Amino acid sequence: MKLVSLNIGLPREVSWQGKTVTTGIFKQPISQRIMLRFLNLDGDRQADLTVHGGPEKAVYAYPVENYDYWRKELPDMELPWGMFGENLTTMGLLEDSVNIGDCFRIGAAELMVTQPRRPCYKLGIKFGRGEIVKRFKDSNLPGIYFSVMKEGEVGVGDEIELIHRDENNVTVADINRLYFRENVDLDLLHRAVKVKGLAENLRRHFQQQIDNLCQR
Repeated sequence: MKLVSLNIGLPREVSWQGKTVTTGIFKQPISQRIMLRFLNLDGDRQADLTVHGGPEKAVYAYPVENYDYWRKELPDMELPWGMFGENLTTMGLLEDSVNIGDCFRIGAAELMVTQPRRPCYKLGIKFGRGEIVKRFKDSNLPGIYFSVMKEGEVGVGDEIELIHRDENNVTVADINRLYFRENVDLDLLHRAVKVKGLAENLRRHFQQQIDNLCQR
């Protein structure tokens, strides 16, 4: 597993459907090593901190393997690294094999998996096509959000080392399916809420699902 591209960007104003919108989704690859800090990478910021960023969404990764899928789905589009707004374009970190709560070392930094990405309309701004939001959701290729456990420098080509495997075995793809109700699995819901690394808003959401199912 390795880091293929490191992508950063500052919020900018863009015009979308007659409105001016501020977004940080436009990321550009860089070649130099930079610090990954507890809330973001140096030189990178999120625009709307109510839904992006924060300790549980400090850094976003998207697998190069997923780009193969999208190049077939969108043959008319250029898809450079960072197209999905990811900070880390990675090789070998796949949503159906990475667990929530897994911890990795990249360069001198240590990260923990917290949740999949739930797309918003700003992905449509980046692609210039609003339907991409639904297509992204339906693909079950959401990418991976991390919290930063230890700050440190990272750079392109760094190995990604698994340093802790969460024993609950709830994958990023499992959480994505549960959230979008593709798989109402009570056992999986119970395992999901036990994962310490799971984002708290998702834990509350799944606990409510459990409570509702148990009342039937």
